[in-house]
Amino acid sequence: MKWQKLILAFIATICLIFAGNALAQTDININNTNLIRFGGSVIVPENQVVENALAFGGSVTVSPNAKVLDTAIAFGGDIILQKGARVEGDAYSFGGKIVQEPGASVGGERATFSDRHGMMYGSNRGRSSFFAYYFFSAIFRISSAVVAAILGLIILHTSPQFLPNLATKLRQHPSLTALWGIGAIVSFVFASVFLAITLIGIPLIPLLSLTAVITALVGSLGVALFVGQCLVSNGNWSLQQQFLVGLAILTVLTLIPFFGGLVVFPINLFGLGVILLWQFGREKPQIATEGGG
Repeated sequence: MKWQKLILAFIATICLIFAGNALAQTDININNTNLIRFGGSVIVPENQVVENALAFGGSVTVSPNAKVLDTAIAFGGDIILQKGARVEGDAYSFGGKIVQEPGASVGGERATFSDRHGMMYGSNRGRSSFFAYYFFSAIFRISSAVVAAILGLIILHTSPQFLPNLATKLRQHPSLTALWGIGAIVSFVFASVFLAITLIGIPLIPLLSLTAVITALVGSLGVALFVGQCLVSNGNWSLQQQFLVGLAILTVLTLIPFFGGLVVFPINLFGLGVILLWQFGREKPQIATEGGG
């Protein structure tokens, strides 16, 4: 029965991956007035008028003298308004910046949600930009680890069963945990698309993102405890010590140049998945007594 579940989880994961790849190569054009692109950039052609331009995983470029009547949104890219381009409504960039050439304008609100501050741009910044980006990224991740350590210790003190339950759930069902995490990410993307298309729901996107971040953060605490228990199986180590060891290992891995960014994704993936599996799974895990303290 366990092998059947693993095979089912593997097949479902492969299907989601192929579905995501197909979706990433698809443009959605609603009534020829709403341009939506998954996994790439959107370009509003010159002199053309559209209602909305949305890019998930790319930039939105409004060509010269083109017009967006309502909203231009870029997730993971820039909003680029070329000469004479105009956005009548609002322009939002999540993870990028808003660039306006002479004669371009935004009639409504313009806002960016990014931590890059343009440090990785420009042909002459090269090596110094990389070190500057790595330095601030390392400071951010170390600070996040300190906050995570404090939060984890508080949770272990006030609710001693919670994080061990997450770690046990992850140990028992790693494939299902990954599947739940993938489902959560896919659901987040589609929910963001729906909110963006409805326009009225756009203010809810930051709230949805914050909810996902908090959920992944809390879940990643369970992942850290799981890693610590795998590395330190000696019964003389307390749960707090195991948690701190696991968190330290994960933090060090995220600080490795280039490789660190690849580590963050599975941590958040399993963090989201283990929270959802623990909350909505049919059975609650039984905590193993030999690893606790």
